[in-house]
Amino acid sequence: MSETINFYHLDKPYGYFSNFARYSIDIHGKTWATSEHYFQAQKFPGTPHEEEIRQAKSPREAAEMGRDRSRPLRPDWEAVKDDVMREALYAKFTQHADLKEKLLATGDAVLVEHTRNDSYWGDGGDGSGRNMLGKLLMELRGSFASQRERLRTEIAESK
Repeated sequence: MSETINFYHLDKPYGYFSNFARYSIDIHGKTWATSEHYFQAQKFPGTPHEEEIRQAKSPREAAEMGRDRSRPLRPDWEAVKDDVMREALYAKFTQHADLKEKLLATGDAVLVEHTRNDSYWGDGGDGSGRNMLGKLLMELRGSFASQRERLRTEIAESK
C-alpha cells in the first residue's frame, strides 16, 4: 500500500503543495503572486475583477474575492475549473524546478489536501471529499516522471 502524504498548512511539511504557497507563476503574459491568485481570477476572465484579484495582497484575499458571489462568475466555471487548476499547477511546478523535484520525490505516495474546509479540492477532513488538488498533483507528477523516463531512455539509446 502506498504512503499517504497530507498537506494543507504552509508552515507544515509539504505546505508548498498548497495554492497559497508563495510561488509566483507567469501565465498569459502576466505574473500572478500565487497559483491561488490565478485560479480565483479565472472565474472572471477579461473583466476588471480578474485584474483586481491578480493584484490582491495575499492568496487569502484573492480566495475571498474569488468566492464573493456578488461578482459575476463565468457561466462555464464548473466545466473548466479542473483545467484552470491543471494550468496553474503546471505553471507552478515547471517554473520552479525545486518544486518539481519535491513533487517527483514523493514517488508513488498518495497526495491529499487534508482539510475540513474543502470537500472538492480537499478530502473534507475525513476522507469523504474528492481531493481533486491531490489528484491533479499526482497526475502532474506522473506526467513529469514519464517525461523523465523517456529522456533517460533516449539518452541511453543514443550512447
